[in-house]
Amino acid sequence: MREQLKWYDEKADNSAWINALAEVRQRATREGYCYQHVQAITVAIDQYAEKALGNRDFFLNKPYGVG
Repeated sequence: MREQLKWYDEKADNSAWINALAEVRQRATREGYCYQHVQAITVAIDQYAEKALGNRDFFLNKPYGVG
């Protein structure tokens, strides 16, 4: 049976590192200064989340459940 995916919850007791990554990931979407550098940072954060936390979309919005 497949394990339930973990998602970022800003109300949870996360480490300072995870909170910082979430903040940078969120701010990067609004940054237009140098698109290639911002994209590289975003991809690096997503790759870290996939390796360390088991979910590449960890910092993206948690999908709504049925019901």
